[in-house]
Amino acid sequence: MKKITNLQGTFELNNGVQMPYFGLGVWQSEEGQEVINAVQYALEAGYRHIDTAAIYKNEEGVGKAIADSSVDRKDVFITSKVWNSDQGYDNTLKAFDASLKRLNMDYLDLYLVHWPGKDKFKDTWKALERLYKEKRVRAIGISNFLQHHIEDLLLEAEVVPMVNQMEFHPYLVQQDLIDFCTQKGIQYEAWSPMMQGNIFGIDLLKDMAEKYGKSIAQIVLRWDLQKGVVTIPKSVKKERIIGNAQIFDFELAPEDVQILDSMDKSHRFGPDPNTFNLGFDA
Repeated sequence: MKKITNLQGTFELNNGVQMPYFGLGVWQSEEGQEVINAVQYALEAGYRHIDTAAIYKNEEGVGKAIADSSVDRKDVFITSKVWNSDQGYDNTLKAFDASLKRLNMDYLDLYLVHWPGKDKFKDTWKALERLYKEKRVRAIGISNFLQHHIEDLLLEAEVVPMVNQMEFHPYLVQQDLIDFCTQKGIQYEAWSPMMQGNIFGIDLLKDMAEKYGKSIAQIVLRWDLQKGVVTIPKSVKKERIIGNAQIFDFELAPEDVQILDSMDKSHRFGPDPNTFNLGFDA
């Protein structure tokens, strides 16, 4: 098990970059004051990792919150992603510039291909490799790539992705994919760790939360980290942002990790990477 110490602890990526293993996701956080507040609450609570994307349409607010905070830009790990309609070599380079402009930053810590789609991700990856070689981004990766997508990408890639950000929660573990990524040196990262709120109705998780004197969210987020999976729970509420991060004063017993693993149903709450937006029409 990778060492888990505190909110600002990191996992090392395959290029030596230290990625904080816990962060704030801002999907569906409204541009403007809502996302600005959420990021500021997180930074004040000690978070040093913020995950956004072009399609979230809140990069500007994320950038403003960081600029206005007392935390130096260099101390915050910022991720953004290229959306499907911007895939392809030239379009990706333009999309990256546009994201940086909205964020009001001169580099990113991590840039991801948001979805594999059908036939453009190799050209998109070549653009990410260029950005990486030009040191405009510290690490590059993929999101929602299944094993066959990664194998296809690696046939031509010069740089092995540093991260694969996937839907990951007790109903969608995909242990084979985690193992494959680990074998290739690709750090696994979770989106939707709370199953879009569905974890809160599961009796087994209620029992486990009671056993540890923790919330259901804290149990699941601790499980993520003990699995070696970076996690970025989304919230805009100050108390929840603070509460989500209070997971460093306990450890799940191995048998409880196994119980959570065994809840796997291969059930997605988000889209299927094999079929989502294949032709990038949307």
